[in-house]
Amino acid sequence: MEFIVNKETKTVTITKEFAAEPELVWDAYTKAELLDQWWAPKPYSSRTKVMDFRVGGRRFYAMVSPEGVERWVLQKYSSITPKTNFKLFNTFADADENPDLPGSDWNFDFIDQNGSTTVHISIYNESLERLERMIEMGFQEGMMAQIDNLEELLAKLSERIGG
Repeated sequence: MEFIVNKETKTVTITKEFAAEPELVWDAYTKAELLDQWWAPKPYSSRTKVMDFRVGGRRFYAMVSPEGVERWVLQKYSSITPKTNFKLFNTFADADENPDLPGSDWNFDFIDQNGSTTVHISIYNESLERLERMIEMGFQEGMMAQIDNLEELLAKLSERIGG
Protein backbone atom coordinates (compact mmCIF):
# COMPACT_ATOMS: atom_id res chain seq x y z
CA MET A 1 0.00 0.00 0.00
CA GLU A 2 1.24 3.46 -0.88
CA PHE A 3 0.29 6.24 1.57
CA ILE A 4 1.48 9.79 0.79
CA VAL A 5 0.80 12.95 2.80
CA ASN A 6 1.35 16.26 1.01
CA LYS A 7 0.93 19.15 3.43
CA GLU A 8 1.52 21.69 0.66
CA THR A 9 -1.61 20.57 -1.23
CA LYS A 10 -3.43 19.38 1.94
CA THR A 11 -3.91 15.93 0.40
CA VAL A 12 -3.45 12.31 1.30
CA THR A 13 -3.19 9.74 -1.49
CA ILE A 14 -3.56 6.03 -0.96
CA THR A 15 -2.98 3.41 -3.64
CA LYS A 16 -3.54 -0.30 -3.12
CA GLU A 17 -3.84 -3.28 -5.47
CA PHE A 18 -6.28 -6.01 -4.48
CA ALA A 19 -6.30 -9.58 -5.78
CA ALA A 20 -10.00 -9.39 -6.64
CA GLU A 21 -12.23 -8.56 -9.59
CA PRO A 22 -13.21 -4.88 -9.97
CA GLU A 23 -16.93 -5.57 -9.46
CA LEU A 24 -16.24 -7.19 -6.10
CA VAL A 25 -13.98 -4.36 -4.93
CA TRP A 26 -16.53 -1.78 -6.12
CA ASP A 27 -19.28 -3.54 -4.16
CA ALA A 28 -17.10 -3.62 -1.04
CA TYR A 29 -16.83 0.19 -1.20
CA THR A 30 -20.44 0.92 -2.15
CA LYS A 31 -22.72 -1.52 -0.29
CA ALA A 32 -23.43 -0.96 3.41
CA GLU A 33 -23.59 -4.67 4.25
CA LEU A 34 -20.04 -5.08 2.95
CA LEU A 35 -18.66 -1.73 4.15
CA ASP A 36 -19.71 -2.53 7.71
CA GLN A 37 -17.61 -5.71 7.61
CA TRP A 38 -14.32 -3.91 6.95
CA TRP A 39 -14.46 -0.11 7.14
CA ALA A 40 -13.50 0.22 10.83
CA PRO A 41 -10.04 -0.73 12.09
CA LYS A 42 -10.24 -3.53 14.67
CA PRO A 43 -11.29 -3.57 17.48
CA TYR A 44 -13.76 -0.90 16.28
CA SER A 45 -16.78 -1.73 14.16
CA SER A 46 -18.67 0.22 11.52
CA ARG A 47 -22.45 0.54 11.70
CA THR A 48 -24.29 2.21 8.82
CA LYS A 49 -27.51 4.00 9.73
CA VAL A 50 -28.22 5.42 6.24
CA MET A 51 -26.78 4.32 2.89
CA ASP A 52 -28.09 6.00 -0.24
CA PHE A 53 -25.41 5.44 -2.88
CA ARG A 54 -26.40 7.91 -5.59
CA VAL A 55 -25.34 11.41 -6.60
CA GLY A 56 -26.79 13.65 -3.89
CA GLY A 57 -27.19 10.67 -1.55
CA ARG A 58 -25.32 9.95 1.64
CA ARG A 59 -23.83 7.41 3.99
CA PHE A 60 -24.26 8.14 7.68
CA TYR A 61 -22.43 5.71 9.91
CA ALA A 62 -20.78 5.29 13.28
CA MET A 63 -17.39 3.97 14.19
CA VAL A 64 -18.18 2.06 17.35
CA SER A 65 -15.56 1.35 20.01
CA PRO A 66 -15.51 -1.97 21.90
CA GLU A 67 -17.08 -0.04 24.82
CA GLY A 68 -19.97 1.07 22.58
CA VAL A 69 -18.85 4.70 22.11
CA GLU A 70 -20.04 6.01 18.73
CA ARG A 71 -18.15 8.46 16.52
CA TRP A 72 -20.48 9.51 13.70
CA VAL A 73 -19.40 10.30 10.14
CA LEU A 74 -21.43 11.84 7.33
CA GLN A 75 -20.48 11.25 3.69
CA LYS A 76 -22.30 12.96 0.81
CA TYR A 77 -21.87 11.54 -2.69
CA SER A 78 -21.15 14.19 -5.34
CA SER A 79 -20.23 12.08 -8.38
CA ILE A 80 -20.55 8.42 -9.39
CA THR A 81 -19.23 6.75 -12.52
CA PRO A 82 -20.32 3.12 -12.02
CA LYS A 83 -17.52 0.61 -11.43
CA THR A 84 -14.71 3.14 -11.99
CA ASN A 85 -15.03 6.26 -9.77
CA PHE A 86 -16.99 8.00 -7.09
CA LYS A 87 -16.48 11.18 -5.08
CA LEU A 88 -17.80 12.22 -1.71
CA PHE A 89 -17.56 14.89 0.95
CA ASN A 90 -16.63 13.42 4.34
CA THR A 91 -17.04 15.02 7.77
CA PHE A 92 -17.50 14.02 11.37
CA ALA A 93 -21.01 14.66 12.67
CA ASP A 94 -23.17 14.28 15.73
CA ALA A 95 -25.81 11.56 16.10
CA ASP A 96 -28.38 13.86 14.40
CA GLU A 97 -26.24 14.29 11.24
CA ASN A 98 -25.12 17.83 12.09
CA PRO A 99 -21.70 18.16 10.43
CA ASP A 100 -18.54 19.05 12.35
CA LEU A 101 -16.78 21.15 9.71
CA PRO A 102 -14.31 21.42 8.10
CA GLY A 103 -14.40 18.22 6.11
CA SER A 104 -12.56 16.59 3.24
CA ASP A 105 -13.23 15.66 -0.38
CA TRP A 106 -12.52 12.01 -1.27
CA ASN A 107 -12.00 10.73 -4.81
CA PHE A 108 -11.99 6.94 -5.37
CA ASP A 109 -10.68 5.46 -8.63
CA PHE A 110 -11.01 1.73 -9.41
CA ILE A 111 -8.64 0.43 -12.08
CA ASP A 112 -9.05 -3.02 -13.63
CA GLN A 113 -5.69 -4.81 -13.79
CA ASN A 114 -6.77 -8.04 -15.57
CA GLY A 115 -8.31 -9.81 -12.61
CA SER A 116 -6.95 -7.63 -9.87
CA THR A 117 -8.05 -4.11 -8.97
CA THR A 118 -6.05 -1.04 -8.03
CA VAL A 119 -7.86 1.47 -5.85
CA HIS A 120 -6.49 5.00 -5.82
CA ILE A 121 -7.91 7.35 -3.18
CA SER A 122 -7.18 11.06 -3.08
CA ILE A 123 -8.32 13.00 0.00
CA TYR A 124 -8.28 16.80 -0.11
CA ASN A 125 -8.69 18.55 3.23
CA GLU A 126 -10.27 21.98 3.51
CA SER A 127 -7.59 23.03 6.00
CA LEU A 128 -4.04 22.09 6.87
CA GLU A 129 -5.12 21.90 10.51
CA ARG A 130 -7.67 19.19 9.66
CA LEU A 131 -5.06 17.21 7.74
CA GLU A 132 -2.61 17.44 10.62
CA ARG A 133 -5.31 16.43 13.11
CA MET A 134 -6.20 13.38 10.97
CA ILE A 135 -2.55 12.29 10.92
CA GLU A 136 -2.17 12.85 14.68
CA MET A 137 -5.30 10.76 15.32
CA GLY A 138 -3.66 7.79 13.59
CA PHE A 139 -5.32 8.04 10.19
CA GLN A 140 -2.53 6.16 8.39
CA GLU A 141 -2.56 3.30 10.89
CA GLY A 142 -6.36 3.18 10.75
CA MET A 143 -6.39 3.08 6.94
CA MET A 144 -3.78 0.32 6.90
CA ALA A 145 -5.91 -1.72 9.32
CA GLN A 146 -9.01 -1.12 7.18
CA ILE A 147 -7.17 -2.26 4.06
CA ASP A 148 -6.12 -5.45 5.89
CA ASN A 149 -9.78 -6.02 6.83
CA LEU A 150 -10.82 -5.45 3.21
CA GLU A 151 -8.22 -7.90 1.89
CA GLU A 152 -9.57 -10.57 4.26
CA LEU A 153 -13.16 -9.90 3.19
CA LEU A 154 -12.30 -9.91 -0.53
CA ALA A 155 -10.47 -13.24 -0.13
CA LYS A 156 -13.55 -14.77 1.55
CA LEU A 157 -15.93 -13.36 -1.06
CA SER A 158 -13.69 -14.42 -3.97
CA GLU A 159 -13.49 -17.92 -2.50
CA ARG A 160 -17.29 -18.11 -2.30
CA ILE A 161 -17.70 -16.95 -5.87
CA GLY A 162 -14.94 -19.22 -7.20
CA GLY A 163 -15.88 -22.20 -5.02
